[in-house]
Amino acid sequence: MLYLYINYPSFIKPEIFSFLPVRWYSLMYIVAFFVTLVIFQHLCKKEKILSKDECENILIAGFLSLLIFARVFSCLFYSDWKFYLAHPLHMFWPFEGGRFVGLPGMSYHGGLFGAFVGAYIYCRIKKHNLLKVGDVVVSAIPFGYTFGRIGNFINAELYGRVTTSSLGMIFPNASRFDTNLEWVQEVARKVGLEIIPNSFINLPRHPSQLYEALFEGLVTGLILYFITRPYFKKHNFKDGSNVSMYLILYGFFRFFIEYCRQPDADIGYVIALSDRSDNIALFQSFLNISKGQIFCLLMVLIGILMLIIVNIRRDKDEKKRK
Repeated sequence: MLYLYINYPSFIKPEIFSFLPVRWYSLMYIVAFFVTLVIFQHLCKKEKILSKDECENILIAGFLSLLIFARVFSCLFYSDWKFYLAHPLHMFWPFEGGRFVGLPGMSYHGGLFGAFVGAYIYCRIKKHNLLKVGDVVVSAIPFGYTFGRIGNFINAELYGRVTTSSLGMIFPNASRFDTNLEWVQEVARKVGLEIIPNSFINLPRHPSQLYEALFEGLVTGLILYFITRPYFKKHNFKDGSNVSMYLILYGFFRFFIEYCRQPDADIGYVIALSDRSDNIALFQSFLNISKGQIFCLLMVLIGILMLIIVNIRRDKDEKKRK
């Protein structure tokens, strides 16, 4: 029988060493931070904007603020917001039932807002041009983000929807589905999985972490670093233009990749204009929109408006010269 799916590589283990509680996931996020820092420092030195120490300080300020807002957004927009508003300290309480669970739930869009707040406060105190610094740092962030998503893949988490595509991968810890369901049987037959009646089966899913690492990370980073940043600089676009492009590019790629990701079961779709929106485990229509996609559309809209607004003065200056 021809198997039309990929098994998650058995040699990948979450732990770096079996005898130590250190995970690749954590290491990859540390790598992500230092990759971002090295590229950021290189560009700042090249453009004579910030010193090495200032680069470190602004990234640390942004990162700490990112963690706070990423958690707050996750609790308020993707969890029981009424409970967390009544018990705000529980947002950062890492124990549950006497067991250490960390902080399970972080929102990218909240983290983005938090990073902006942290960078804004630092630049305001140190009297740096936030938009000029932002144009440089967004050329570095996507490369670090790539490693973060690879960390999610190694941890076998944040996988996508069920798929019959040949790119589909069976993740070992993914939720199983009842084999008595007709759609489950249909998917299993298409990919060549054996169906055992009255049991549960693990179906192939999109490795959406790798999609995000490629498009939201590597592709976005290459465009910002090698295309938009030098283009805007050469044609005298105003500070903030590259930040605008980051919002547009990331929001655009993430919006479409979200079609491969399953919305939270307790939230589902925010907008469901299709006749088929009953099964969030499968892609059914482009007209079914998740909450994450709404935030991505807002990113794109804000990016477009920002690109226009920051360059209005540029157009006025050119008219005066003429």
